[in-house]
Amino acid sequence: MSIVINVKLDVKKIEKERLYQGSKGTYLDAAVILYEQPDKYGNDGMIVQNVSKEERAAGKKGTILGNVKYATKKEKTDDLPF
Repeated sequence: MSIVINVKLDVKKIEKERLYQGSKGTYLDAAVILYEQPDKYGNDGMIVQNVSKEERAAGKKGTILGNVKYATKKEKTDDLPF
């Protein structure tokens, strides 16, 4: 089974110093955080910039870049982690 997730990303919120050059392009480390239930706007999760281990230890959180929604709602199964 495939799960399709649509992402809306505000590129103006990307902290440019977090971009890095890879062998095939310019990249940004980010994470998708999925909610157990949709929020009041119908979003199924959010996408945030990753921060370093040291920054997390100091209490810094990644900037929220946008929201995610399932393109098609999934059936809840025991083999999925969410």
